[in-house]
Amino acid sequence: MRIALIAAMARDRVIGKDGAMPWHLPAELQHFKRITMGKPVVMGRATYESIGRPLPGRLNIVLSRKYQQPFTDEKGVVWVNSPEQAVQQAGECEELMVIGGGHVYQEFLPHAHRLYLTEIDVAVEGDTWFPDFHASGNWEVREQIEHPADHENPHAFATLVYERNDA
Repeated sequence: MRIALIAAMARDRVIGKDGAMPWHLPAELQHFKRITMGKPVVMGRATYESIGRPLPGRLNIVLSRKYQQPFTDEKGVVWVNSPEQAVQQAGECEELMVIGGGHVYQEFLPHAHRLYLTEIDVAVEGDTWFPDFHASGNWEVREQIEHPADHENPHAFATLVYERNDA
């Protein structure tokens, strides 16, 4: 199983403010959906609550220290209390997608093989940041696609795929 982190971040690695993303980019949301569809997604409790529902077409795994044993709720969401339990609950899959928030990214980053990062050309105030992944290993850009601002997407952004290359 490959562990991948997926995130959209503004300048200075800001990923959130007050439990929400401080931008609206429909094209970036479509990118997120395309990359994560059909794969298990792991998120923290606060991220799950900010989304407000399970993401359709994906096994939703929520990391919370509240529960000691994994269980599945009435909505089909699997609740776990450790990254190890999350990996175990994902079962046999090709790629496990870690979708936030900041603390969950920090916990999974040392084990990640791939990063799907959207770098948004905007400076915003924030209270949640993506970890400094360059300090955690040798990462190489494998793909980069530029998206100019348009009438639906007010900020230019780039989608990048990084792969760990620790020799």
